[in-house]
Amino acid sequence: MAKKRIAILTGGGDCAGLNPVIRAVTRKGLELDFEIIGLLNGWKGLINKETMPLDLKSVSGILPKGGTILGTSRTNPYKQEGDVGKIKTNFKDLALDALIAIGGEDTLGVANKLYTQEKLPIVGVPKTIDNDLSCTDYTFGFDTAINIATECIDRLHTTAESHHRIIVVEVMGRHAGWIATYAGIAGGADIILIPEIPIDTDEVCNLLKKRHERGKKFSIVVVAEGAKLKKDTEVLQEEKKDAFGHVRLGGIGEKLGKLIEEKTGYETRISVLGHIQRGGSPTAFDRILGTRFGIKAVELIKDKQFGKMVALSGNKIVTVSLKDAVKELKTVDMELYSIAKIFF
Repeated sequence: MAKKRIAILTGGGDCAGLNPVIRAVTRKGLELDFEIIGLLNGWKGLINKETMPLDLKSVSGILPKGGTILGTSRTNPYKQEGDVGKIKTNFKDLALDALIAIGGEDTLGVANKLYTQEKLPIVGVPKTIDNDLSCTDYTFGFDTAINIATECIDRLHTTAESHHRIIVVEVMGRHAGWIATYAGIAGGADIILIPEIPIDTDEVCNLLKKRHERGKKFSIVVVAEGAKLKKDTEVLQEEKKDAFGHVRLGGIGEKLGKLIEEKTGYETRISVLGHIQRGGSPTAFDRILGTRFGIKAVELIKDKQFGKMVALSGNKIVTVSLKDAVKELKTVDMELYSIAKIFF
């Protein structure tokens, strides 16, 4: 009997924890006598039939490495006419028995379509530093991102205090402010602003003035890149959209910083953390979560449980439908945000 042949791809933005998943899928797959291949650069690899073999040698030493050894892209097979057909043809030509797709809402949205519409045997693994995928308590990559952001906020505290400045820290978070909320609480931010709640600049400035009146001559304001001012649209770096229809965000920190300085007269500086949050070695939590996700994904394939996504519920690894996982974004829990507001 021929070995089962399964492929794995990583799509969307890179993050810490991708390599632990790849390693776990490979190790568990080999234990079950599966043949494992990697598809290069997300869905592009399946469209162009670009692959690499995955074996013990290729995954050796990758556990602590950030990024992905398979490469990634924001390719959307449903954007370019004919690409879905190429995927179906190449799936057959590569003699694949199943595919593990690792990604966020866009990558797994494609996976769900390919499963429901084209009947391809696919399993999903949730990845995003934004932690905004439904049906899982956490996505891997999030813990590393908030640890990096927290460390940066800690460092900015000393500069803000020394110079008696307001420092606005812009973190990632397109539609959900999980990074801003968690890192803001952990880093002792004085104000946290998220996409879920439009920014009232007068309220922000009044809070800063009250701190100054109490003798606090510095403040840290954490803002998610997708946060909006009241009666305003998103602040964009550019209006050009990617293959999934997303514009490039960035600049809310700069805009907010100028408004704060104008309204309060306090010297204000802006620090944009950007892709720093994505890079570097994964935390222990993300290494373990990624490993557990990878093992479970292979077990789903062994049991022919396709159209599913592995997820974290409490401390248990469970399975949910891909359809439910990508149905809507998971936004910040307002109970958690109300805890953060106590410290504003």
